[in-house]
This record gives sequence, C-alpha cells and structure tokens, in this order.
Amino acid sequence: MFGIVILLMCVLGGRALDLLRATDTPRNHTSPDPPPAPRVHCWCASYPNVTLCSWAEPSPSPPVHYVATYSERHGQPDTKRCHLIPPSSSSSVSSSSSSSSSSPSAQLWQCQLSDLKLLTDYIINVTAVHSGGSSSYLSSFMLEDIVRPDPPADVRVSPHNGRDLLVEWSPPSTWNDLDIFPLKYQIMYQWEIRGIPKSVNLGPFESSKVELKGLSPGRTYLFRVCARELLGLGKFSSWSSPVNITIPRTKP
Repeated sequence: MFGIVILLMCVLGGRALDLLRATDTPRNHTSPDPPPAPRVHCWCASYPNVTLCSWAEPSPSPPVHYVATYSERHGQPDTKRCHLIPPSSSSSVSSSSSSSSSSPSAQLWQCQLSDLKLLTDYIINVTAVHSGGSSSYLSSFMLEDIVRPDPPADVRVSPHNGRDLLVEWSPPSTWNDLDIFPLKYQIMYQWEIRGIPKSVNLGPFESSKVELKGLSPGRTYLFRVCARELLGLGKFSSWSSPVNITIPRTKP
C-alpha cells in the first residue's frame, strides 16, 4: 500500500514554501522502513555565486543513496542536478551550516547549486533512497533570502593608547565579490564582574577594524565578530572564534 504524508506551509503570500513529502514503497513485513526525509538547510555563502544545501545522514541506518535536484518554481520545467558533496569532504566547503543542521558529530551531506538567478524562486528536492523505500524533502527559497556569509577570520585584538583596544579582522575567504557586494560587521565583547557575565554588541561597521575606548585596566575581555551583506540581505554569519585579551594596568 502507498502512504503519502504532505505538510505544506506557506508564508508571506506563498513566497516561502516548505513542503515535506514522505512516500513509502510497497513492502512486506520483513522489509526495512523507508529512510526518514532529510531535513535540508540552504544558504548562500558568497552572494550570488556560492549556494549550498546540507542535511544530516541518520545514524544508524541502512546504506542511503541521495538524489538532489533544483528548478525554478515558476519558470520552465528545467530540473538540474545539485552536485553532491559527501560527508568526508563537506566540512571543508563552508562552515555556515554547522549551527543550523546538526550536531558536530553528525555525518553531514552537502550539495552545491550553480548558475542561480537573482530575484527568482527555486525549489530544492532532496530524496533519500534505500531498499525500504524513499522519502523526499522539498523547500522553496529565493537567493536573496538565504544569503549568509561565513564568519570573519583572523580576528586580532591589541592594546592601543593605554586603555584603548584596536580590534581588526579579515573578511571570510569564501566571500568572493567584496567590491560589488561589500559586507558590514558587528562586534560582541564580553567580560565578568564578580562572576556575573556582561556583554556589549557594537555596529554595524563597514571597515574591518575598530578602536574601542575607555575599557577597564586589568579586566579580561572576550571578542567575537560576525558579518552580513551590506544592504541587509539574508542573515548575519555565525560569530568568529573568540579572542581574549586583558587590558594592561596603568602605572600609578
């Protein structure tokens, strides 16, 4: 018997669509259950050129084969294959999915979409197949809505003019068109007072360095930086790796 479960969610007048469809193939009592539908997360790490989708492979499970395709939602019926990147090499492609897709220990598949048009709705279809059947996940997105750079790199914090600090960083290496699509940045710094954590967010800044004034001598601060497309497309990146520094005490 065939069983079909459809979950349809339309947001903002149908522009955002999340469609989950799990289809069971006929099986007898000894056949394994069909694989769970993959939960797919897509993001554009370098607008408009680098778009990736990722999902976690369930564990433990029988061997699963994935088929990933994409097409324009309202255009000609031209379906393209999404280039699959297996877990052994997906961690080196981009880091923006790590906080949204799964735990760090999960086997993470990715696929790369190419030649996407601006201001166009797309549908991504990822199907998991094994001997027990198949299950598909479909999601609709517009490129401008899923822009999310990788975190800034090489964050450096150094004393400057006594109680001041100079915070510097480099743009993410995966963001390819800084001249055409510049980034803006936010800084977060944290400290403790009698064991109570405090934090401040500053920005956005268009430059890649900021001088902070009037910090407390002898106190240790922790700094992180995140990035977003200058016009506000998509979301901020994850925070960069933290950098600690202690403000030198001034001589009496």
